[in-house]
Amino acid sequence: MTWHALVLFAPLVVMLALAAAIDIRSRRIPNALTGLLALTGLMQSFTAGHTVSPWQSVLGLLTGAALLLALFAIGAVGGGDLKLLAAAGAWLGPKLVFQVFLVEAILGMLLVLVTCAIHGRLRLLMNNSVLLATNIAHVNQLGTEHVQATGASCRSVDRPLAYAVPILLATIIILSFGRGGL
Repeated sequence: MTWHALVLFAPLVVMLALAAAIDIRSRRIPNALTGLLALTGLMQSFTAGHTVSPWQSVLGLLTGAALLLALFAIGAVGGGDLKLLAAAGAWLGPKLVFQVFLVEAILGMLLVLVTCAIHGRLRLLMNNSVLLATNIAHVNQLGTEHVQATGASCRSVDRPLAYAVPILLATIIILSFGRGGL
């Protein structure tokens, strides 16, 4: 990434870092923060030094939301997580937000595995994962309410994942290496 690009994306990274710090502490991401992130992402797209065009900003916002919609529907992620990725999409556009989603999914999985290993809950995680995957595969027969209830009852860790952390790390990785590197 060029220094010019670094300056352009600095507000995104700063707001994602703030979201991650809040999420670690409270496991919530304030609507005011995600709203500000989305609004500034859309607004910057109209400036001369934009990161993406206005159309790409809107598509990025919609893509970010769409990528987590199914996970939100079954209770795997919260509304703040969905809004945070959507807001990041307003800065990144659809292509980069999709790349961030792929990287953060891997980072999030690793974080859950490490957390469960530290707390001796790997077997519980595997059992819950199989149960939830089976329910999702049979959602037409079981119904979404049943799948949601199963997801809510299959907690392998005491506290939900601070999802803003993998989003922040994935964004930094994609911006650093996906756009030509530093």
